[in-house]
Amino acid sequence: MPPRPRLLPLSAALASVIATLLALPAQGQTLNELYDSARGYDATYQGARAQYEANVARAAQAKAGILPAVGLTAGVNRSNLDIDTLTGTSRGATAERNFNTQNVGINATQPLYRPANWATYEQGKRQAEIAEAVFTTAEQDLIVRVSQAYFDVLGSQDSLALVRAQKIAVAEQLASAKRNFEVGTSTITDSREAQARYDLVIAQEIAAENDLQVKKIVLDQLVGRPGSVPVPLAVPVVLPTAQPADINAWVAQADEVHPAIQQARLGLDVAALEVKKAQAGHKPTLDANLGYNVTRNPTGTSTSTVGTRVNAATVGVTFNLPLFAGFATENRIKETLALEDQSRSVLDGTRRSVAQATRAAYLGLVSGAGQVKALEAAEASSQSALDANKLGYQVGVRINIDVLNSQSQLFQTKRDLALARYNVLLGNLKLRQANGTLTTSDMDAINATLASNGNTPAVPSATPTQPDRSSAPVVAPRIPVVPPVPVQPFNPTPPTMPSAPVPPVIVNPPVR
Repeated sequence: MPPRPRLLPLSAALASVIATLLALPAQGQTLNELYDSARGYDATYQGARAQYEANVARAAQAKAGILPAVGLTAGVNRSNLDIDTLTGTSRGATAERNFNTQNVGINATQPLYRPANWATYEQGKRQAEIAEAVFTTAEQDLIVRVSQAYFDVLGSQDSLALVRAQKIAVAEQLASAKRNFEVGTSTITDSREAQARYDLVIAQEIAAENDLQVKKIVLDQLVGRPGSVPVPLAVPVVLPTAQPADINAWVAQADEVHPAIQQARLGLDVAALEVKKAQAGHKPTLDANLGYNVTRNPTGTSTSTVGTRVNAATVGVTFNLPLFAGFATENRIKETLALEDQSRSVLDGTRRSVAQATRAAYLGLVSGAGQVKALEAAEASSQSALDANKLGYQVGVRINIDVLNSQSQLFQTKRDLALARYNVLLGNLKLRQANGTLTTSDMDAINATLASNGNTPAVPSATPTQPDRSSAPVVAPRIPVVPPVPVQPFNPTPPTMPSAPVPPVIVNPPVR
């Protein structure tokens, strides 16, 4: 009989898979580095920046209504006159007169009292602040999107590493089941169950590889650099906690600084100023005028043949008082008052929505942190259960399916734990986004948990069940294919049922 391939310890095989999958090159990028790349590449963020600049420029236009308007005018005219004499001694005579007129002037107008213009100017300042709040929202959204894509890649890497580690563990169990079958200590059922579980893990590995490639494409598309390599978490994993640990404090802070609430509050101010603009339709306006104009007629005018030049300097004040505009001003005031009520309702709704989102984000973060602790305990319990099932399988009190189920439970718990940790890190950012305080400095706490500066990366691992022979070359075990076992059809002959005995006949029953 040819020698059987020697199975390697689970820890050595697991180390090989993890080292191959998660070996990080020297140019691994942290979350801050990828965020900086995304700021210069992401189309959504670039569009938000351009819109912010446009809104600021539009808001600055409102200042023109309170500043002086200065204009320079110049012109040259030529006049051709045909003069017919109607009375007098020269009645019926016709004369022709041609002359040129040249003029140049500069005029300025300074509003002195225009309430509508001042209200528009105040609206412009509010609009600039609204544009800043909208752009702040776009920056916070970019931080969350980059972080989401970053942790999605790390989660997919961990899932693929755990699936491959599970494949090695199932392969060892399949080889053990086949050996036991060959020596007669187990049935073919154990080999069949292990082979089925091995085929299922292969399918899971293919799906995990595809998911990792898709998540990498999403991250590369977001940051604008192909082949981006996120740095994994360091060991031991220390998750940051949300401070203060009071949900009401987070809600109160959101009401003060959240960009959406600021935007709604500024929108209410703009609506109130719009009411003032409408009310200004009943108020007078006062403007100061200043001008200097030069008019030159080198060949005279229509009434004179002598060339002239006129230098005219003017200064004055223009007053205007509207008296009646067909009830347009009254109806405009009613319209703006209704729009002001609408803006106030929008502000109330925004406050409630932000408070609800902040509470949900805080509770989700607290729940996620609790899940991490529970899954850490479940990981230790699942490992102990797997060791116990393996020992029971060796002594014959457990069957192969018990070991396979314990392995699946352990690796599923490890995957859930890795994803729960990433969700907690992302939940910290989403909580600050929900209450409007998220900034780029909040990513520093996450970068502190990454395997940078020579720290050990936090990769999925399994407790070794045998001594680690790290010096031996690690080769994945070759799993022999279990041949199908011919099974004869079960067609037993039907059993022959005996006939019932004849009941006895009593001829002369006794008399009592």
